[in-house]
Amino acid sequence: MNHPRCIVLVGMPGSGKTTVGRELAKRLGLRFMDSDHEIEVRTGVKIPTIFEIEGEEGFRKRETHTLDELTHESGMVLATGGGAVIKPENRALLSSRGVVIYLNVPPHVLWERTRHDRSRPLLQVPDPRGRLQQLFVARDPLYREAAHVIVEGGRGTPHAMVRMIEKELQTLCEH
Repeated sequence: MNHPRCIVLVGMPGSGKTTVGRELAKRLGLRFMDSDHEIEVRTGVKIPTIFEIEGEEGFRKRETHTLDELTHESGMVLATGGGAVIKPENRALLSSRGVVIYLNVPPHVLWERTRHDRSRPLLQVPDPRGRLQQLFVARDPLYREAAHVIVEGGRGTPHAMVRMIEKELQTLCEH
């Protein structure tokens, strides 16, 4: 199968972008990159620290710069941070430079996956479950706007999601 230049995974925190992305890259013989991890490597600090010092706006600027650089590369699967689609310029550059796959996972499943994770700054609030629901309502249309493919997740294993993505990519590459 001919692969797109860059395969980009978007979705909510806990949707499986990193886990699915690693397996997808391995199966397709591509490199795997995680934009949040790359930001941490470049800054030398964890994302919660960036949020603490620079706020969400400062983090989002760094995120846009990193996404811009990473999407100029080819032969990779790129997992983005959950909020990467907030900025219109990010949605535009992601959808124009790669095939964007939205891992759509229901909020109740996201809650089960993230409720013990203290490394997610936007979920460190009194009602993280409610916050996840709010984020989902706000971001779902943005993920859909950027996506070329929507994969329904949350019910199967990461392996099953990779198989669904491979099938969708095959269909895209045939057209």
